[in-house]
Amino acid sequence: MAHRLRPVGPEFAGVAPVRLVFEGEVSAPPERVFRALAEDVTGWAGWFGPVTLARPLDGGAGREIRLRGGARFRETVLVSEAPEVYAYRVDVTNVPGARALAEEWRLAPAGTGTRVRWTMAADGPAPFRFALRASRPGLARTFRSAVTSLDRRLTR
Repeated sequence: MAHRLRPVGPEFAGVAPVRLVFEGEVSAPPERVFRALAEDVTGWAGWFGPVTLARPLDGGAGREIRLRGGARFRETVLVSEAPEVYAYRVDVTNVPGARALAEEWRLAPAGTGTRVRWTMAADGPAPFRFALRASRPGLARTFRSAVTSLDRRLTR
């Protein structure tokens, strides 16, 4: 059953009770990576493994995301500052226990490519926070795979 989460702002990525941060590099410049994140929302299903559906809502001010396993998210874009920051919060989800969720993607030049930093920020009761922290190794693998796939996609 879907439930509404507490609305949070962009600062949540830096102060959330649970913050999982992952970094990687792609060979494409920040402008191309930003376009893949913020403008080609439907393309997420082609490079971010767990995503089965991604579509923009409300003229790009929101997103609908579905993951393998049945998780669903309705999101609001919080920051879209090309080519450095793309962030969104989850407004409605069927993930049990979540009280607040947001993600932030920060991009920085790295030689001729881009350093990508993904922060997943969350709040919920203790069992939810524990489970999310325990999922760090799996999320790290997912992130590495996604960055590799995105790199391939952008250098084709």
